[in-house]
Amino acid sequence: MPKQKSYRPNVAAVILSSKYPDKCEFFVAHRSDIRNAWQFPQGGIDEGETPHEALYRELLEEIGCNDVEILGEFPEWITYDFPATAKGKCYPFDGQTQKYFLVRLKEDAKIDLQAFEIPEFKEYEFVAYEELFQKVTYFKRKVYRKVIDYFIDEGLI
Repeated sequence: MPKQKSYRPNVAAVILSSKYPDKCEFFVAHRSDIRNAWQFPQGGIDEGETPHEALYRELLEEIGCNDVEILGEFPEWITYDFPATAKGKCYPFDGQTQKYFLVRLKEDAKIDLQAFEIPEFKEYEFVAYEELFQKVTYFKRKVYRKVIDYFIDEGLI
């Protein structure tokens, strides 16, 4: 009998720059622990924590800033498996189940990737929709497209 897979509860943030809606730019960051892995900020939900609470905590921990306005929330949890090369390295989980939020940085928000002792990311960029899927790590592209297309269809982007 196959072992039942385990998934880490997680939140993820699709961050639009403070220039939105005048200019649509997506925040992506280069992980400090995996070469050439660009992604959205994300992180685990602690026991007793709501997804909204986890979102604000994770943003503060990962990009040094949680000065955001929530524009939308993807209606479902999205589950994915880690690629074979990452299994066992990250966590004792087979993958993650994620709640995605669309947020916009507030006007004077300041990103500080060095805000915590061990930075999650080493650099970041704001990119256009057309560049986004070339930039992010391959195994997240399908999920990111699904989430962003939903936000576009809903008129949130």
